[in-house]
This record gives sequence, structure tokens and C-alpha cells, in this order.
Amino acid sequence: MTEQRRVVVLGSTGSIGTQALDVISRAPERFRVVALSAGGSDVGLLAEQAAQTGVPVVGVGRAEVAHELSERLQALVPGAAPRIVTGPDVVDLAAVECEVVLNAIAGAAGLRATLTALAAGRTVALANKESLVAGGPLVTSRARPGQLRPVDSEHSALAQCLRGGTADEIRKLVVTASGGPCSSCGPGRRSCRGWCSTRPSSRAVS
Repeated sequence: MTEQRRVVVLGSTGSIGTQALDVISRAPERFRVVALSAGGSDVGLLAEQAAQTGVPVVGVGRAEVAHELSERLQALVPGAAPRIVTGPDVVDLAAVECEVVLNAIAGAAGLRATLTALAAGRTVALANKESLVAGGPLVTSRARPGQLRPVDSEHSALAQCLRGGTADEIRKLVVTASGGPCSSCGPGRRSCRGWCSTRPSSRAVS
């Protein structure tokens, strides 16, 4: 029998977070969510996720929405609402007792969560590309072999390509602008290529 893994989901209301929770809900014998966090732009969804998963603690980055979150949780799970943490303390959820931390926090704010989870010995399912863009050597030097698992589309695809053969079989890997803000750009849209070329973590592909 497969041992159940405890999972912390950071950035739970975003695309990756919601998809991860959907996958987890379909395999309750394999996974259990023990903490959630989100920035606070969708308090209603965060409250619903916390109620559905039954987590004992939920984090919200924007302290000013904590009261609304508390009220929504009390309405959804009266008498059994989880503890709420806010602001900088949310990052500490990356060290909650668990096997896996999914870091789907948007932007450079995710770097501290990655480092916290690594220091706590957790396996980090990394969907926060900025952790490696901004803190590459710092992150990789603190990660044990196998402790970082890429789960976002682009770098997960790259990792799978690298695992699919031997190093001498690969000359170059090319990442195209398949989604994100460029998903609505048609072929040959110079404006989109120009925008991408100004981003610190992106390079336009013609």
C-alpha cells in the first residue's frame, strides 16, 4: 500500500495551486493537504479550499483581508475554522511537518519559501521559476539530490527531456512562449516579442 504523503500548497488559488488540489482530491489515499496559503486576491476561493481540505492552518499574504477570511471560514466550518497566519509569517508554512511543499507562489516572493522548505528538509515541488532565476546557486547549493522537483509546465518539460536519455544526446533545449501573457499573441506579433525581451526571466524566441 502506498504511504499517504502530507502536502503544503503555497499559492493555492492560482492556476497551478488549483490544479494541484484537484489532483490531490482525486487520490485521497495518497495525499493529504496539511496547510494552504495564497496572496489574498481571491479570499472566497481560499476559504472554500481550506474548508474542503480541512487544513488546520491557512495563510494569506495580505493581512488586511484576514478578517474577511476568518468570517468566511467561520461560515463554512463553524467551530472548526483553521488557524490563520498573515504577512511574512506565511512563509513559515513551508516548514510545516509534511513530505512535500508545492511552491506555486507568484514572483520573487517565492524564493524565501523555497529556501525555508529546503532548510526544513522537505521535498519541494517547484512551480516558482523565480526561485531559480533570482537565487539559482543559492537554491541549488542548499538542495539535496532529488529534493527539488520541477512541476510547472516549462521546466518540468525540460527536466523530463533531460531524464529521457543521456547528456551526450542533447545539444540544445528550446523553450517557446507557449502560454502566459503571450498565449493570446498571434504569429509574428512584434509587440509580444518586444515585451518578452524586456523581461528579466524571459528571452523572446522568433
